[in-house]
Amino acid sequence: MDILLVEDDINLSGALGQVLACNGFQVSCCADGLEALALARRRPYDAILIDLTIPGIDGLEVIQRLRDGAKSTPVIVITARDAIEDKVAGFGVGADDYLSKPFDVVELDARLRALIRRSRGDDDLRCGSLRLDSASGVVFHHLRPLDLSPREVALLTALMRRRGQAVSKEALRDTVFGADSTTSAEAVELLVHRLRKRIVGTAAELVTLRGVGYLLMDDAAVARRD
Repeated sequence: MDILLVEDDINLSGALGQVLACNGFQVSCCADGLEALALARRRPYDAILIDLTIPGIDGLEVIQRLRDGAKSTPVIVITARDAIEDKVAGFGVGADDYLSKPFDVVELDARLRALIRRSRGDDDLRCGSLRLDSASGVVFHHLRPLDLSPREVALLTALMRRRGQAVSKEALRDTVFGADSTTSAEAVELLVHRLRKRIVGTAAELVTLRGVGYLLMDDAAVARRD
């Protein structure tokens, strides 16, 4: 899940971004309203976390401009401004949720996942005996959680969302490492190699299509393909 975090407190941004990354989110950070607006218009984030008091243009203006431009990306306001009029203003310009600082990161994580799930209409993703729990972001083999890194989860999620369809190496790189990343194609290949070993015995197979990309299939689909 790809998140834009807009927060000008560098210490809070770094700590929050690290926690979210450990929980399986791919986090892009910025500290300026105009930069946030440009990023949100250019890239299809799953959700935006935004403070109201930021340089450039404030959080309310960012949300308003996104909604005026028909951007429906889910937005959670995170701010120290907890007066009822501030909350009304946030919801009035199109925010989907509002958390006052200081907040519990566990609560933020739960609200973020619920908001993304509602926006997508997601059910759990499945392939073979693998199941990605949409609420927690944990991948299970039958009832056993797999020990996957956040990037392995991000890669597997991207492939499960397009199960049976080819996904290019470039698309996977952008999803896992970020669209602005200078990460090489070899890093994607290494991650695919690691993930392929992790899912042995799950009745799911990660297939390489040379010159095209990768696709995830269950064993039955592989048998039909052969």
